[in-house]
Amino acid sequence: MPGRGIVASYGVRFWVLVVAVGLGAGLGGAALIELLRLVQHVAWSYHSGDFLDGVKRTSSARRVLVLFVGGVVAGGGALALSRFSASEVSEAIWLRGARVPFWASIARGVHSIVIVALGASLGREAAPQQAGAAVASALSEWAQLPDWQRRLLVACGAGAGMAAVYNVPLGGALFALEVLLGTLTLPLVLPALATSLIATGVAWIALPTSPTYTIPTYPVHGQQIVWAVIVGPIAGLAAIAWIRLVSLAHSLRPSGWQKLLAPIVVFTALGALAIAYPQLLGNGKPVVQLALVAKLSVALLAVLLVLKPLVTAACLGSGAPGGLFTPTLAYGVLLGGLLGEGWAQIWPGAPLGGYAIIGGAAVLGASMQGPLAAVVLMLELTHHADALMVPILIAVVEATVLARVLGAPSIYSARAGAERPAADHDASAAA
Repeated sequence: MPGRGIVASYGVRFWVLVVAVGLGAGLGGAALIELLRLVQHVAWSYHSGDFLDGVKRTSSARRVLVLFVGGVVAGGGALALSRFSASEVSEAIWLRGARVPFWASIARGVHSIVIVALGASLGREAAPQQAGAAVASALSEWAQLPDWQRRLLVACGAGAGMAAVYNVPLGGALFALEVLLGTLTLPLVLPALATSLIATGVAWIALPTSPTYTIPTYPVHGQQIVWAVIVGPIAGLAAIAWIRLVSLAHSLRPSGWQKLLAPIVVFTALGALAIAYPQLLGNGKPVVQLALVAKLSVALLAVLLVLKPLVTAACLGSGAPGGLFTPTLAYGVLLGGLLGEGWAQIWPGAPLGGYAIIGGAAVLGASMQGPLAAVVLMLELTHHADALMVPILIAVVEATVLARVLGAPSIYSARAGAERPAADHDASAAA
């Protein structure tokens, strides 16, 4: 990085662009979430309550029909957008010089948010990340920024989009730096923080300021610390399995006219599964909420732990665009919740929801190869997990180190179809 010190060689023009990217990411994120809600309410015919409640009130036939329509939309959109060069943000940053085509990326984001609203088992964060990155890339091109500043600004834009829709300003900044750029240095921290906090504040115009997940305050117990020591490596192995499943799904994406047919088949099958398990639909937010307050039975925890990652990988492998953040978190809290139920039979006394929080953070940190981002995101998403910091950190460190020692990439580099450059790996390790 040229320059020294806290502001490196940034000029006034760069800081003006930082503010503009924050504004664009916040407005874009808010607009996309409003679109998500509109499509959900129309498709699932509900006006109050959360997404899972709306799905549960529908008939079996409607679940299959809506997912069939979702498959048509996913396949038709993928086929239409295939002539353009829009790609995942991580792929653009690492492999394409951080050049994100504006209109194609906005179209991809809208496409992604619509199919998630229709029930695809993918994350909603991909759309605002795409929008924030597209704004940053377009402004960087207009201002003729050097490549290193373009790369930084695009990552900041993606992190700001995520920060806006989840109300996680610090987590969004860390996601941009630790996960997308693979490094944490002070001159990079300031632009990332600025874009994320501006985007979050702007999104408050339309989005709530409350935490994403509502949980009680869980005090720490000795049995949770011992459990975290044991479960950390298990979470690491689970994350490695998930990363490999994501990589396999990415490699199986269809081409040609199969782009239209594959999502229809996969989504219709998902709709049929949703007759018995409506929790499989959507990004997994309702599942996380229920697991964090221990409202899922042991049998349902076990079933969802197997089915949720499989249907997410199937949606991804069909060629449908979407994120992996909340599906990964759901996988982690289901694992933590299930193992916590077993541990409580051996050593009772600690709240069961605390085990889900610890497991979710551990799997998320190892899967993203971003331990700091995972811990901060869990704190900001819940606002009440700070008392569990010691067992969370134990599990996150163990899981992330194990995944790294065994050579697992992050879910984002695996999905991009390539490992990070060696320099990025070294920087991430140093961070």
